[in-house]
Amino acid sequence: MLKDEGYQLMGAAFEVYNQLGYGMAEEVYQQCLEIELGLRQLTFLAKPALQLSYKSKELQTKYRPDLFVLNSIVVELKSVSELISEHEAQLFNYMRIARQPVGYLINFGRKSHLEWKRFTLFDLHPAPESQVGRTD
Repeated sequence: MLKDEGYQLMGAAFEVYNQLGYGMAEEVYQQCLEIELGLRQLTFLAKPALQLSYKSKELQTKYRPDLFVLNSIVVELKSVSELISEHEAQLFNYMRIARQPVGYLINFGRKSHLEWKRFTLFDLHPAPESQVGRTD
């Protein structure tokens, strides 16, 4: 599911890691990856607002994944020494709210290599448009 799109995304991420190395601020990697995606002509949204509703009432809280790439992949970036389960949970929440089955957790904080994990959700249940929608 979306493997070619994932290869394109990860190619851009590896290029950023190869150019910058590890350990810079997450915001630096975010900006550089946005540039690299643009250079590769891969469409994306940066920090899109995901709107939630409860019983047809819109919540004030909005979730913002780092990137939404190729209209189909939710991306969360980190620059930490080690990924933990809370990072994965954060990405899963974004995927569920965005109603997207594929997500990538990419960590630029490892000294030895770019760390990344690909996740797929198969339990996405259809939701009424008025319940969960994405706003930019």
